[in-house]
Amino acid sequence: VSHPPPPPPQSNLYLPSHIGDGAMEQRERADQLSEAETGMIQDTWGRVYENCEDVGVAILIRFFVNFPSAKQYFSQFQDMEDMEEMERSTQLRKHAQRVMNALNTVVENVHDPDKVASILNLVGKAHAIKHKVEPMYFKILSGVILEILSEDCPESFTPDVQRAWTKLMGLVYWHVTGAYTEAGWVQLSSSAV
Repeated sequence: VSHPPPPPPQSNLYLPSHIGDGAMEQRERADQLSEAETGMIQDTWGRVYENCEDVGVAILIRFFVNFPSAKQYFSQFQDMEDMEEMERSTQLRKHAQRVMNALNTVVENVHDPDKVASILNLVGKAHAIKHKVEPMYFKILSGVILEILSEDCPESFTPDVQRAWTKLMGLVYWHVTGAYTEAGWVQLSSSAV
């Protein structure tokens, strides 16, 4: 799957603006998905996941090109500037596969909120405690994921599908940042990006 060069960072049209806007005490429960939204997400994901390696790599390359500060957490490719070099990176490909597998597990279990919460709690705690990644990067990555999905499936990424995916990304961010709170992070906003 060939992807056009990434747009400039300001054009992140799909960034869920209602999530992750600051201090912990403002934390509100994310909206739950309806059956119809769940169906739309699983249907779209089925098509995307057929090319999961290419899509995952496209997501990470767009993320790192538009938000190069995110590369600081990846010693294996933090100095890579060239998109082709990133695309060839075994380490980037492995991380892309982990991202896509985590998303796949969330989508496959979207009917089971406890399982989704458990999965995302593990992801959040690993990134908070082990990797010390600023949680805002999850919000930014959500927007990049939505951009790539809409480009990969333009015919099926209708406004309703886009809203469903935006809601799912809001849930992902809500659960991940909850894990950050449990891990002792005091504030979720960042001026690093």
